[in-house]
Amino acid sequence: MSVSTQTDSATAPQPRTLMIDTPEGMARAHVYAGQPGSGAAPARAPQGAVILGHGAGPSITTVDLVAARDALVAAGWTVVIVEQPWLVAGKKIAPRPKVLDAAWVPIVATLRAEALADVTGPLVVGGRSAGARVACRNAATVGADGVLALSFPFHPPGKPAASRGEELLAPLQHGIPVVVVQGENDPFGTPEELTAYLDEVGGAAAGELRPALSAVPGTHTIPPRAREAIAQAVVAGLEHLRGHAPKPTAESR
Repeated sequence: MSVSTQTDSATAPQPRTLMIDTPEGMARAHVYAGQPGSGAAPARAPQGAVILGHGAGPSITTVDLVAARDALVAAGWTVVIVEQPWLVAGKKIAPRPKVLDAAWVPIVATLRAEALADVTGPLVVGGRSAGARVACRNAATVGADGVLALSFPFHPPGKPAASRGEELLAPLQHGIPVVVVQGENDPFGTPEELTAYLDEVGGAAAGELRPALSAVPGTHTIPPRAREAIAQAVVAGLEHLRGHAPKPTAESR
């Protein structure tokens, strides 16, 4: 896969932007280097890398993605926000899951080989909504050490029987821990619905592992007032993940 680079205009924190060639077209990745001890955060050693994808809505600036990015960078994680090829191409509607997966897997492989080659620590993949589904489906394939799922779309609104729970449990079946941050009133699945599902089938489907679930204010669209709750949930969630993730090896990193 080919990669070209450019520098974003002034924003804080300042990312490096990569254009990555995939079988589905060019993707764009914004790489934010971990800044342990920035802002009010205490100084800490670098934590690892987090690669996050966007949802079916054409935006990488949703409240949850931005809050997660900023909090994790301040905590010492190197964070990559990925734009899928359909978004880079200016399309308004996301393609089918298999098309998203076909782009995501080589994107992660290229980032690991290039932009993240010198980053030590666990590799966490994740995203918001549809991006969380992509990360869950492909966590084992890309060799992830954990998954961060923001606003996981557990079922279509009003259709609780059409569960996507198997996707959420897929990483756990490979020993990969999952952190979920969900809006309290999400019509795609409330924290209570997720908890009930996990109580019913989670243990049987995923062994001893169970997703770490945090509820934050909001629906499937997280409001600005929830920024601090998101920040606290993702930092705490990834601390939990570090304690349960498989130990990385030279071959996997």
